[in-house]
This record gives sequence, structure tokens and C-alpha cells, in this order.
Amino acid sequence: MASSSSAPLRVLTGITPSGTPHLGNYVGSIRHSVRQSVAPGVESFFFLADYHALIKVQEPALIQRSTLEIAASWLACGLDPERVTFYRQSDIPEITELTWFLTCVTGKGVLNRAHAYKAQIDKNVAKGEDPDAEVTAGLFMYPVLMGADILMFNAHKVPVGRDQVQHIEMARDMAQRFNHQYGEHFTLPDAEIDDAVATLPGLDGRKMSKSYGNTIAMFAPRAQLQKQIASIVTDSRAPGEPKDTEGSALFQIYQAFATAEETEALRKAYAEGIAWGDAKQMLFERIDREVAPLRARYEALMNDPAEIERILLIGAEKARKLSGPFMTELRHAVGLRNLAAGRDKGGARKAAKVAKPTFKQYRERGDGLFYFKLLDANGAALLQSRGFASPQEAGRAIAALQQQRGAALARLADQLEPVGTEELRAADAALEALAEATTPTHGS
Repeated sequence: MASSSSAPLRVLTGITPSGTPHLGNYVGSIRHSVRQSVAPGVESFFFLADYHALIKVQEPALIQRSTLEIAASWLACGLDPERVTFYRQSDIPEITELTWFLTCVTGKGVLNRAHAYKAQIDKNVAKGEDPDAEVTAGLFMYPVLMGADILMFNAHKVPVGRDQVQHIEMARDMAQRFNHQYGEHFTLPDAEIDDAVATLPGLDGRKMSKSYGNTIAMFAPRAQLQKQIASIVTDSRAPGEPKDTEGSALFQIYQAFATAEETEALRKAYAEGIAWGDAKQMLFERIDREVAPLRARYEALMNDPAEIERILLIGAEKARKLSGPFMTELRHAVGLRNLAAGRDKGGARKAAKVAKPTFKQYRERGDGLFYFKLLDANGAALLQSRGFASPQEAGRAIAALQQQRGAALARLADQLEPVGTEELRAADAALEALAEATTPTHGS
């Protein structure tokens, strides 16, 4: 289902719920992504990658808590679920089914080169252990699951850090292999790296990361935030001594929040020998000024987890209007089809001619719009369209379904009333049977 040039730009962003969100997440992903989500001509997808969390976290309560915290963080920072598709990965079963499809076209050699897998192998070898010690199949297959996340919604752009670019390249490879084998279904995604987005250092100067234990909590209470900032490692230069901004974690964190004018003011203060305590106070006040209004919203959301659950389930329903029909198309592409729909000779064709699915086109008096239904051989409705302004538009949709079948089901999802996976499969089988019944026989 390669996208057309007239379609909106699809941008997909995910974050793994494996801990409490910190300022590095905010500056490096959340803040930038939320701003980009309101750009014109962009269709944004945001998801909580809870399947990915299972690879490295075996504490159920932690995954549940982290999923809640990260969902609340995104919403508190202004993510509008009405404008974007915001969902939990585990609520989209088509993603795991697609993971298997991609597994079957992905070479093991490609996965052998994945950075995370190679890093664990190198670590084991350096310790003199078995190279595959503590390497789960989940760690090894991580890139395929990530590929399914991206390709399920045919994302054009995926904002990632430079350390994640390899995964986007692997997703492209999977899409190309599948398309070569089964026809054009997937858009080839591109990594989007914005060098203006900061990578924050942590309390000890290394990259801010949960694995290093050097984070500053994103929505810590004021007193805790001030205490964490006070613990940022600085050098031993005394008040009055000029200080270097180069390599200063404190200065880099400040720069990620400050305007250009504010940054220059602190740079000047460094040159003039500002005391570290005063510099840390400036950093605390600058961060708190930006975060305090968001913190209030975050705390309100954390106190109402049922509301977050409601938002995520609505987002999942929205996402599955795309993933369900697309998965029907992909199942048909690989040969997982209704067995009765493939009969093309003898009695099967004759039976199809006697009793076959049909389209019924009609106009509603109430709204004056034009509709159609796809009925099975017994007259039961399989698909119901939404209203069209003219009979020609409805007719074009019917023609597309007749000619393109599963592919059209996916493409026309917004013009059809939503149905479940089983109903989609039945509709796909009916379209196949209709195509078989209307195909002229040869040599008869």
C-alpha cells in the first residue's frame, strides 16, 4: 500500500515504557514531537511501545506504571489525541501478526548486525562467557518488531536519535524484501534526525539515561527537582574563577531550555566566574518555569488513570481502522485466503454464478447522500459505506473494491463503516468470490 504523493506525510514516534520519563526524554523527543504534530500536512502517530519493554523489563508493575507515566507526560505536554493517533502498541494485534510476516522475509544475517545484539555479544566475549549468554530471542528480534511498528502504518518519517538509524534502515530492507516477493504494499520509511534537538547530559555528564541512573525526573516536585539539579557534577573552580562552558553538563542542560539571549547571559556569567551554586539556581528556575504548568496537568492525569485508559482505547480503535483492513490486504497477498474464494472451474464457478455477493447502491432520504452495501450470497450485509455526495463517487468506490479487492478495503477504510477483523476477512473473501464469478471462462 505505497502512499501517493497527495497523501499527508505520516510521522510515527514511539517510546518504550521502561521507567519514569526524564528531562532527556522531554528535550530529545516529547517536546519536539508534540510541536511537530500540529504542522500542516502531517498525519502523526504516537505509540507506547509496551511490547518492546518486555525485552528488558520483567517487572509487570513497573511496565504498567511507566506506561501510565509516559502517556500522562505526552498528554500533559500538549499532545492532542483528537489530532493525532495515540495508542498502546499491545492494543494493536495486527502489529504482532505483521512481525511474523516480516520475520519470514528477513535474513538472519541482517539481524546479526543489529547494534544492541552485537553489543551484548561483545560484552559476553570480553567477559569470557558464551557469546549468547543472556541474549533472548526478544532482543534478537527487536528490529523486526520495530519494523512492524513502522510499516503497519506506512510511516514516511520516523524521528530517531542517531543510534536508532540502523533500525530504520532495517525496516526499509524488510519493506523492500516483502514488496519484491508479494507486490507493492509498504512505503519505505526514512529516519528523521533533527540536529537542533538536544541530547541532554545527565547528572554525571554522561548522556542522561535510566541505565546510568543519572536522570532528572521530568515532573519531579519542585523541591526534588531543585535537589537533583544541585547534585549535577561540576569542577572545583571557586566563585570568581572563570569557568568553561565547553563540556559543562549544567550549561548544556540550561541551553536546551533557554532562549539564545538567556544562553548568552549565562555564558557571560561563566566567563565572569559565577558560583556553581548560583548557576544551578538559575538552571532550576529556568527549567521550573517551563515545566511547572505541565507538571500540574501531569499530576491531574496521574490521578485519573481511567481517563488515560479511555484515551488510549479510543486511539487504538482509530489505529485499527487502518491496521485491520491493511492486514486483510497483507494476508491475501501472502496467500492466507478464504479457500472457497479460489475455486475457478466446474461446479464452483457455476455455483458462484447462481449465488454470488452483490453490491446494493441507494440514496437515503434523510440526508440525501448516496450509500452502498456489500451483501453476501444470502443477502447479509458485509460492508456498509458512509455517505457520498454523488452516485458517481459511490460508484467509483464500488469499482475500486471490485477491481482491487483487499487493497481497496485498506485504502477506502475512512469511507466505510468500521467492522471487526472477522467481518473484514469475510468481505475480502466475498470480493474474491465476486471477482471469480465475473471472470470470463476460457475454452468452455
